Amino acid sequence: MTINNAIATSTRATQLRAHALRMVHAVNASHIGTCLSMADLLAVLYGGILNVHPSEPQWPNRDRLILSKGHGAAILYAALAEAGFFAVDELATYCQKGSQFTGHISHHIPGVEVSTGSLGHGLSFGTGMALASKADGLNWRVFVILSDGELDEGSNWEPILLAPHLKLDNLIAIVDYNKIQSFGRVDEVLPLEPLKAKWEAFGWEVQEVDGHDHQALHATLGTIPFKPGKPSVVIAHTIKGKGVSFMENELAWHYRSPNELLLEQALAELGCNS
Repeated sequence: MTINNAIATSTRATQLRAHALRMVHAVNASHIGTCLSMADLLAVLYGGILNVHPSEPQWPNRDRLILSKGHGAAILYAALAEAGFFAVDELATYCQKGSQFTGHISHHIPGVEVSTGSLGHGLSFGTGMALASKADGLNWRVFVILSDGELDEGSNWEPILLAPHLKLDNLIAIVDYNKIQSFGRVDEVLPLEPLKAKWEAFGWEVQEVDGHDHQALHATLGTIPFKPGKPSVVIAHTIKGKGVSFMENELAWHYRSPNELLLEQALAELGCNS
């Protein structure tokens, strides 16, 4: 990735953060912390990694992206809007009565493959899709974004075991490793370490990366599959609430919504107009 491209996706990540902040504020919704931690991941993915046609959301040969941590819906909607899947103005209907832009991700939205929200299901969906692509002799890929707390779910470890056996090198898991889950820090609730070694023991090819470094993200995601014949996993080390000082590494922002004053403060820190 060139310096100019890194600057462009960094600017896009800031836009996504601002959209998500405004969306959750407008309806007093939750999960802004998890939205902010994956803004850079989404900006890079939709900034040249994913092979998609926004004007043709159901293009058969598109790459599929599954947001398994479906409670982070606001920022994926924002990423899809900025990528051109639908008008940015439609984000204003988020969680409004009668809107299809629900608080957990909905497949009714152009660019969304499956509805998610019950944690632990996304990777199973993704494994099945990747297998279908292989069976049909096609070359589209499946990217699944997982939360770290979600890895507590046993249902994740079934596809983690199965995908290497099926040699699904078109399957890419991305762990948004922000170290905080709904009831506390991951290392206090149910430690995941040694996380890299666990995935490797199940037969995945693993890369760890700073989930906020755009050049590193593009370099890492741009080399997939990391090894032919093996599924890939990117462990992205992130900060919950990234970009807003008073939200960073604070469990409360898994649940809280910024009031008008805090929204203005957050947007000012991002360099965005309120």
